[in-house]
Amino acid sequence: MTFEAFSIAEAILASAISAGTIYLIASVGECFTERAGVINLGLEGIMAMGAITSFLVTLAYGHLVAILSAALIGGLLGLLHAFLTVSLRLNQIAVGLAITWLGLGLSGFMGAPEVARDLLRALNPNVPSHLAELKQAPRLPDLRLGPLAETPIIGRAFFSQNVLVYAGVALAILLWFVLFKTKWGLSLRSVGENPALADSAGVNIYLVRYLAVMVGSALAGVAGAYLYIGYQPFWVEDLTRSRGFIALSLVILASWSPLRAIAAAYLFGGVEALQFRIPLRGFGAETPQLVMMLPYVITILTLIAISLASRGRIPAPAALGKPYSREE
Repeated sequence: MTFEAFSIAEAILASAISAGTIYLIASVGECFTERAGVINLGLEGIMAMGAITSFLVTLAYGHLVAILSAALIGGLLGLLHAFLTVSLRLNQIAVGLAITWLGLGLSGFMGAPEVARDLLRALNPNVPSHLAELKQAPRLPDLRLGPLAETPIIGRAFFSQNVLVYAGVALAILLWFVLFKTKWGLSLRSVGENPALADSAGVNIYLVRYLAVMVGSALAGVAGAYLYIGYQPFWVEDLTRSRGFIALSLVILASWSPLRAIAAAYLFGGVEALQFRIPLRGFGAETPQLVMMLPYVITILTLIAISLASRGRIPAPAALGKPYSREE
């Protein structure tokens, strides 16, 4: 392998891990939510709200407060989703799409220069309001893991990333452990499979679903925050670019397993990395729209392949998308 090829492979792998973290954090949270029987199609809007929150709060208070604020905003939108779908038993698809459009519209409004200046001034009067016009914030610093960061090819990709990249993998392992190795995880999965049976066993269906939706939504907010401060540290409207919907498809690809979501997310992170590097090699430079379609085409083809391989019997939680009422 020549030095140039070595450098290209290293750069693509590092970009794949960086881009894949967006999908990983969001899809792991959605795995958790859907295991409890609730589909949250509002990921796109929640990620957009997490991104705009991190934009404003990072400029005012720094990265840590921005990440926590994005998680809080995501959790509150999840609470709204849970109230409408679990308590009021409204259609989960319709509610999720409504939250998506709410998040996209509200984030676009909050990111407008005049509004952003006023919000920034309200958050912290000591911050010069002209910073909002720059629409940029300091990127999360990379955390190098000692000599491991010098490992050829994989060192930069796996051991020289920012803290949210490592946190994404840790969250996937933690939620997998909770789902499949704890009593509470068994209760949550039983709610997604047979809520009536779980109810008869003393499981609080409503509490479990509320918590699952709020946790998944909080992680979607963190994914949006990472998108801004960890991956693309400048604000533009429609920053998420349908990544929330791709994360939803990755839940199916991962068969609702947080551990499998790691591989699925990094796979699509690699697709996104290639999306920006292909034109540099002279392919698609004159038709960039076709190159920009690549992640969505791969998403469709992957879902078709999964459906054909499973003969249409995708092993989703049996009660997924179905409201529960004790009276029925």
